[in-house]
Order: sequence, then structure tokens, then C-alpha cells
Amino acid sequence: MGGVSTAGRDPGLQPERTRLAWRRTTLSAAVAAVLAVRAALHGGASAAAVVGCALCCVLWLGFLWVAHHRIRALAAGARPPALAPRHATATALCAVAMAVCAVALLV
Repeated sequence: MGGVSTAGRDPGLQPERTRLAWRRTTLSAAVAAVLAVRAALHGGASAAAVVGCALCCVLWLGFLWVAHHRIRALAAGARPPALAPRHATATALCAVAMAVCAVALLV
């Protein structure tokens, strides 16, 4: 494995791929939030469904906030800083909580 050369490597490609991944994930979370709204309002909205829907939307906004800050950090400099542990934790918690809300709305 010693023959691999990194002389032609463009250091801007990795941040660009990461930025695009954040955008795709944010779009997926938006679709999940819209589907949660649709599921909550389909066939009459109960109080629990509306609360679950609102919680799902708030979680999406939290995820959007973290993603926006990460995308800006990736675009700001030549070498972006590592993702802060609190942002990584917030992102993971938002994703897991959205999944739990989705399951609760389907049951």
C-alpha cells in the first residue's frame, strides 16, 4: 500500500462532500417531518398526534440549526474544524428522537 501518492489530492473535495451530505440529511429529515405532519392529520388529529407532530417539527428545526452551522464551518476555511462533541450529540439525539416520534405516530 506504499505506492499511493497524495500529491494530486484536492483538499477542498472532502469538505464539499461533507457539506453535500449534511444537505441531503437535512432534506431527509424535512421529508420525515412532513410525513409526520401528514400522518398526524390523516383521519382526524388527536391531541397526542398533534403533540408528536409538533415535537417532530421542533426536532427537525434543531437538526437544521446544527446542520446550518456545520455547513457554514465547512465553507469558511481551508481546513474546517472538527465537529464539536455537543453538536454531534445534538444531531444524534435529534435523529433518534425523530425516529421515536415517527414510530409513535404510526402506532
